[in-house]
Amino acid sequence: MQNRDMNPDERVASIQFTADTLSVDLVDGRTITVPLAQFPRLRNATPSQLANWQISGGGYGIHWPEIDEDLSTAGLLCSTPAGPRKGVPIDPASS
Repeated sequence: MQNRDMNPDERVASIQFTADTLSVDLVDGRTITVPLAQFPRLRNATPSQLANWQISGGGYGIHWPEIDEDLSTAGLLCSTPAGPRKGVPIDPASS
């Protein structure tokens, strides 16, 4: 996670997807909306895979087990896009 203080109100309450965005509702009432283009694994996932998510990291993270993707509220608040993981290829045709 990012090097910043964790605020208890920055925990995940719920998430929603559109065709192009991910929106994360926080406990404090704010909503973070980011383009899926920043997260290739999410962009390339099926609707079923996207719907299979879990709150992780004590409430500060989101995990998609079928696509092995993890995001944190700290990263989303700092606008840190996901990059390729070492040894985990991303579909080059979608980049």
